[in-house]
Amino acid sequence: MPDETATNPSVELTTNGVGPWVGELPDDPHFDPELLARGDSRNVIDRYRYWRMDAIVADLDQHRHPFHVAIENWQHDMNIGSIVRSANAFAADTVHIIGRRRWNKRGAMVTDRYQHVLHHDTVESFAAWAMDAALPVIAIDNVPGSVIIETFPFPQRCVLLFGQEGPGLSAEAIAAASAIVEISQFGSTRSINASAAAAVTMHAWVTQHVDFSRQ
Repeated sequence: MPDETATNPSVELTTNGVGPWVGELPDDPHFDPELLARGDSRNVIDRYRYWRMDAIVADLDQHRHPFHVAIENWQHDMNIGSIVRSANAFAADTVHIIGRRRWNKRGAMVTDRYQHVLHHDTVESFAAWAMDAALPVIAIDNVPGSVIIETFPFPQRCVLLFGQEGPGLSAEAIAAASAIVEISQFGSTRSINASAAAAVTMHAWVTQHVDFSRQ
């Protein structure tokens, strides 16, 4: 795939985006004519600068990882958007929202447009979906019976299930899991932020299953 840094070296890449394309316009169908004309300020990696959104999604679909992320949404937790953003960063297959259909998207920083998101009305319907997909549900919570994440071998294909800030996972969610994992902590706080816990867990999966010699 073409990269604008190679075909358009006059473009200055910054965290704030890039300006209009300088010079002869590329004819590759991945590029968005409107973005080429006005610049691209989206929160995307340099590889995807000026690309159409559907082209980015299609390219991501070629290398998403086989783990899913699920989040209970009974209290409109503001962490959900941040978890979706992390799921996109770690190339999760799909994010599942359990409970309320509406969720706070501010923390997602628009990454939900590039991430597959499914809704399940209840824990029961989510658990049935996971069973049909032959995906073990791994609950992340510091409750009795949990094992520490540093010793847990994550299945390659699985769903990482997270609860809400404060109450954590519901009893129904815990019952639907095939394993319960907690993140080791060494300070005085009882729990860490839900979105931070999700990022730590996704990274733990990555360190176990991604071949970095091929990256």
